[in-house]
Amino acid sequence: MSVPRSAAQRHGELCTAIRQHDYRYYVLADPEISDAAYDALLREVEELERDYPELRTPDSPTQRVGGAVTREFPTVTHDVPMLSLANTYDEADLLEFHRRVREGLRIEHPVYHVELKIDGMALAVRYHDGTLRRAATRGDGMQGDDITANARTIRALPLRLREEALPSDLEVRGEVVMYKDDFLRLNEERSAAGEKLFANPRNSAAGTLKLQDSAIVATRNLHFFAYTLVGSVPEIDTQARALDFLRRLGIPVTPHSRVCPSIDEVLDYWRHWENHRDTLPFEIDGVVVKVNDFRQQTILGTVAKSPRWAIAFKFSARQAETLLEDIVFQVGRMGTVTPVAVLRPVPLAGSTISRATLHNEDFINALGLRIGDTVTIEKGGDVIPKVTAVDLARRPARTKEFHFITKCPACASTLVRPEGEASWFCENVECPAQVRARITHFASRGAMDIEGLGEAVVDTLVTEDFLHSYADLYTLSTHRARLVELERFGERSVTKLLESIDASTQRPFDRLLHAMGIRFVGSSVARLLARHFGSLTALMDAEPAHMTAIDGVGPRIAESVHRFFRDPHMRNLTQRLIAAGVTHTMAQAVDDARLPFFAGRTFVLTGTLQHFTRDQAKALIERYGGTVSGSVSKNTAVVLAGMDAGSKREKARALGVPIIDEEEFLMQLPETDTSR
Repeated sequence: MSVPRSAAQRHGELCTAIRQHDYRYYVLADPEISDAAYDALLREVEELERDYPELRTPDSPTQRVGGAVTREFPTVTHDVPMLSLANTYDEADLLEFHRRVREGLRIEHPVYHVELKIDGMALAVRYHDGTLRRAATRGDGMQGDDITANARTIRALPLRLREEALPSDLEVRGEVVMYKDDFLRLNEERSAAGEKLFANPRNSAAGTLKLQDSAIVATRNLHFFAYTLVGSVPEIDTQARALDFLRRLGIPVTPHSRVCPSIDEVLDYWRHWENHRDTLPFEIDGVVVKVNDFRQQTILGTVAKSPRWAIAFKFSARQAETLLEDIVFQVGRMGTVTPVAVLRPVPLAGSTISRATLHNEDFINALGLRIGDTVTIEKGGDVIPKVTAVDLARRPARTKEFHFITKCPACASTLVRPEGEASWFCENVECPAQVRARITHFASRGAMDIEGLGEAVVDTLVTEDFLHSYADLYTLSTHRARLVELERFGERSVTKLLESIDASTQRPFDRLLHAMGIRFVGSSVARLLARHFGSLTALMDAEPAHMTAIDGVGPRIAESVHRFFRDPHMRNLTQRLIAAGVTHTMAQAVDDARLPFFAGRTFVLTGTLQHFTRDQAKALIERYGGTVSGSVSKNTAVVLAGMDAGSKREKARALGVPIIDEEEFLMQLPETDTSR
């Protein structure tokens, strides 16, 4: 069906209007219409695209949320490395930086561009012909993760740039942030749901961008502020002009920046924002000082992983003194027992502080803390501030010495402190403080892969007293009649959940071992143990010395596994899993002689695969006798390179390591393999 001219014209007008309103709201901070009026425009676009799907283009305002993203984010190689900044808290260091710049440029008065150091997550965004094509995290500076689907949900980030003379490819780098009010609201929601709190807005922004569902990301209200333009654009020769250019394109830039002709003006700017940072809606932790002129930046160059032409001048931590009234203990989702200071309430950085983290037993002993002491606390954007010092000169005559508890405060199980570690742990998998997280991990994709058993469903089933451990999942079918009566469950969803739980009994033994949540036993270690011992019963009776004989299993892992299975409670839980019919023995291995291409050879995977996820390709290689490594070395036998393969492929070429594509990989698999 052809699109009527009137509909196409109206659609174009609406999209143009919405982009203009986005520009005024996010870039100029000067909105012209109300939120309700904006939403009405968006609804009209949605209706037109529903009637005429041909109008729906990738840069349409309706196309910000694309649903679920891949289970593994593809790796992206940055054409220009994302360097880190040298930083200082000391005015003398800033003056030394100024001296080096003057000497390097051989001028007396370099001009600086000074910006707020926004405490967020760095993002590189690439536009092609004015349309957003890719967004990648910083990663290690050389390679990051492709999170384009999630970045598209950030309303401040335009899907199409405003009309301007543009190069065909343009890369913009900036910070993704969550505003403080949104952060507090998110943590309130997570607390009400019994979920782990984010430590600060930076962590919440980073965690949000790595979620597997862009629909959830869209609800988190992230923001973006650009701080640099990568590559050359005619007539853009300074940092100040680059930010003006980006602003004209419709991209929000670092606010409150300033050109400073002298180092004294830089210091004035820093002092102003150290005193006024709480007036901003987002967190900052200092200012960034850059030589303004791009030609001069090139002359100064870089050293190691930092530019010589820029430095981060950070703010000192904000402090207050108060009384330590008590020390209580909280149990983390994976059993870590953390001491928490109960403080006499004291105002600090715009909020009243009554609790602060004490990290672990060694930290408390190193400070020599006693209940009743006067302590110094610091806050740098964290939810729970830190105790950093004790004033021994003000210690009262009657204080209470600190002794770490020996029993879990949530379930009374005996705590353990593994050799070489600073923390104490509760290893009871049915501990009320841990049970939700342990069940969620057990059901996760990398473990037993129970579809439909996410955090919200687990929370409901635990709250309603159906689950006390992951072993209870396999008796859940006996409560079917009660389950269908739960809100948001119903007959169909309960049937699918129970079928998925039943299907999980057929997961391989190594997946079960990983799912059980034994400390230090991830998927790789679980595979080593499963292959060596062959069955769960054999592993349960193994001594640490038997485990450390395996290449890749050290004393710490062996002791953790041994302790887990020596605990009567854990052994009972394990026996319940076996009785439920889960796969607890290793399947008969494929005869390696039939597949010499894989047997005994080390593979490295890079780039995006079309027929498999990386986990699936890894499983195939291991099924036929090979191993998978994360880095290319002289011991690598083959590199499997997908689309957008980066530095690993280049290193393989340099070392002379054979490189194959996905079609060649498929040819090496047996015709009977259903994974083909």
